[in-house]
Amino acid sequence: LIAFGVVLFVGLMNLSDVISFLRAVVMLILPVFIGLMLAFVLNVPISGLEKIINNFFRTKKRKPKESTVTKFSTIAVIIIIVAVIALVGTIAGPEIVRSVKNVFSLLQQKWPEWVEFLNEHNIDISGFEAWLKTTDIPSLINGVISGSGTILSTVIGAATTTISGVVTATFAVVIAVYVLFSKKTLSIQFKKLMDAYCRPKHVEKVMHIASLGRETYAKFLSGQCVEAIILGALIFIALTIFNLPYAALMSVLAAVFAFIPYIGAFASFAIGTFLTLIVNPSKTIVFIVVYLVVQFVETQFIYPHVVGNSVGLSALWTLVAALVGGNLLGLVGIIFFIPLTAVIYTLLKEATDERIKSKKSLTMQVDDSSPDDPDVS
Repeated sequence: LIAFGVVLFVGLMNLSDVISFLRAVVMLILPVFIGLMLAFVLNVPISGLEKIINNFFRTKKRKPKESTVTKFSTIAVIIIIVAVIALVGTIAGPEIVRSVKNVFSLLQQKWPEWVEFLNEHNIDISGFEAWLKTTDIPSLINGVISGSGTILSTVIGAATTTISGVVTATFAVVIAVYVLFSKKTLSIQFKKLMDAYCRPKHVEKVMHIASLGRETYAKFLSGQCVEAIILGALIFIALTIFNLPYAALMSVLAAVFAFIPYIGAFASFAIGTFLTLIVNPSKTIVFIVVYLVVQFVETQFIYPHVVGNSVGLSALWTLVAALVGGNLLGLVGIIFFIPLTAVIYTLLKEATDERIKSKKSLTMQVDDSSPDDPDVS
């Protein structure tokens, strides 16, 4: 206790050094942590593909080794994910790049139309036009040039951060692949470690929680895929009915961003609003109304039931989990708090049922052991 107090006192006296040390440790183990989380996510489709392959070879005389099935499934899932990302990039990428390239030319071409549209709706833009006329463009350019040193240092810093992120991501992917290739061996080693240092009751509890977490996240991921398909289809149908631009592009973006619960749809909404504003400003209001209505229906009625039912949560608890996770950890918190809440909810339900069952059993024992009431004559 005295040693702990001394260590705590020294740590508080050198708090900045302790924080720097902890930050360095976190950065050191960050690729490992990301790799483990990536392996946990990828294990869901990999396990599904393994089950399909094993069922196919069940009646065959020659069956592949378990390690071969695992490696093949891992490589196949990674290839499929990369192919899907490339397909989405092929569909959405050129449209976005083309729109960005045409921004300035469209601004010049459509500026008179926008001014006429705003004037028709009694929107005063005289202040903005006066600002454009009074703005000293040469001074603005000189200011940008004089700040080139700061811009250069910012660019260098951003490049360094990008390179560091790429290195971290590369190591994380490598770690995830190694973990997935040897997941059976790692599982056996972890089980042996638990058996050696923990009581059988604790080992059984930990294995139950791990199994429950794996099953819950698998259901959550499958629910997210279904929800993404539903949202993409709704966006495509709604935009097509109202003859709005980029219906196919926005449906793809909405489906991809749907993997970020509740928030991803608003990111695709911002992109769609920007593209519609450039191509056809008169339909921007229509796009906003249509998109928000679809988002409202999807967020309030479809998502809680599809994803909530898949993980065993009611619509209320799904919304609460998303809000709490988003406030604590942002997007990552939203993605992981819903299955985490489902696991906690299931464990609490099991503990409650067990406690009620034990109370009923105890009550029955007391009733059986009590003497019969004497007869009153």
